[in-house]
Amino acid sequence: MSKKFTPRKINAFLLFKLPSAFFTGVRVQSMEETKATVTVKHRWINQNPFKSMFWAVQGMASELTTGILVMREIDRSGKKISMYVTNMNATFTKTAKGRINFVCNDGHLIRDAIHKSIETGEGQTITMTSEGFNKEGVSVSKFEYEWSVKVKS
Repeated sequence: MSKKFTPRKINAFLLFKLPSAFFTGVRVQSMEETKATVTVKHRWINQNPFKSMFWAVQGMASELTTGILVMREIDRSGKKISMYVTNMNATFTKTAKGRINFVCNDGHLIRDAIHKSIETGEGQTITMTSEGFNKEGVSVSKFEYEWSVKVKS
């Protein structure tokens, strides 16, 4: 893994570039070759009026699992590549309380899309999934992010 993409450095990045995620408790727990895990604990600052975790906080944590995988692969490519979310879908299945771990296992998808964009010069879209699990291992929410990547001219 690049020294630039360690959980500690990404968490510091959150403080300065995404303070709302940092102050609501979103933290990168781990990054592997094709997997990222982000954790967030239900607290007063990130709860909704029903005393469970606000959906937007779950969204920040889940998007981060996919986004850090995209950023790392762009860095590895050595090219200037634009990245942005073009679509998002979420499903909420259980009240989010306690510590929620969001996991994305789709790192291999972005690597392929970036290589194809470099080869063809055309933009590519992929859908990456991040799922949030409570301490019992039960899914509380599932997010799908459509990422677009394109080599900059």
